[in-house]
Amino acid sequence: MSVHTPHPPRFSPRSIGLAAAVVTVLIWTSFILIARASADPARGGVLTPLDLAFCRIVGASLILLPWGAWLVRQDRAQGLHGASWLGVSPLTAGITVKVGIFGGLVYAMLAYSGFAYAPALHASVLMPGSLPLWTALLAAWLLRDRITPTRAVGLGLIVLGDLLVGGLSLLRAFDGGQVWLGDVLFMSAAMCWATYSVLARHHGLEAVRATIAITTLAFVVYVPSYSVLVLSGLVNGHVFTAPWRDVLFQATFQGWGSVVISGITFTQMIRHFGPVRSTMITALVPGLSALGAVVLLGEPLRWNLAAGLTLVTAGILFGVRASLPNALKKVAASA
Repeated sequence: MSVHTPHPPRFSPRSIGLAAAVVTVLIWTSFILIARASADPARGGVLTPLDLAFCRIVGASLILLPWGAWLVRQDRAQGLHGASWLGVSPLTAGITVKVGIFGGLVYAMLAYSGFAYAPALHASVLMPGSLPLWTALLAAWLLRDRITPTRAVGLGLIVLGDLLVGGLSLLRAFDGGQVWLGDVLFMSAAMCWATYSVLARHHGLEAVRATIAITTLAFVVYVPSYSVLVLSGLVNGHVFTAPWRDVLFQATFQGWGSVVISGITFTQMIRHFGPVRSTMITALVPGLSALGAVVLLGEPLRWNLAAGLTLVTAGILFGVRASLPNALKKVAASA
């Protein structure tokens, strides 16, 4: 007589999606604080913003490129000879280049460069805060997602919050300030990441493969180009002369944490919640990172920043509220 041993229950898709959301929020919050502390010239950092991008890409590549080569070999063993690029990216060349430009290459350069000009409080509002705005607009255009009236109100609040933060910085540009430049870079970085997230949903990309693909493109294009520019003296970089502890720390956090772990968890969020709802779930990031900037970095919370943060967070929560009816319908249908 055989005894049947029940298999332990697997995690439900909802549990996986929620876990991915928590990890993503924590890493994104830490990313803003650490990047500002590292890229701000006034804090005595030894690495430039482009050095940080280099560490991010190299650190992630140490894990993801061998992983990608293994996946490609597995695919070829199953007869899938066309779904790879350079024997490393497990996606086709066309898709690798498309998602890699936005999610791997340009995003990193824009985001880290922004931290050299604007404080973390601005990044808290303008990067995760404007992400739902760009994602909703791109998803409406590319995926034909409908912007409901409630979601439209949320997006309007986000625009007002961004204008309070970035608009006043732009006005101060006439007095010689450069904070506005960082704000523009933050908004542009958010738009690049939104483009990547919508493309990932449009092509139905699996989390690990998408993250490997964007890292492959960034490694192939950025690492050799930046190395030549720094070693020839055409670009002021310190990645080859800085203390190894600084380089190792940035490669570990920026590469392994911000790319490998959060890249996979974010894409997993997209697969479970969709691109718009996924970016809405990051409503905690602006508040948490702003609080960290005040407490840990000593940045002043001026009235326009506080008001912009409140409006952006309220706008994101409106978007979450707009997504709840559809989520409840899905739960009821699967019950």
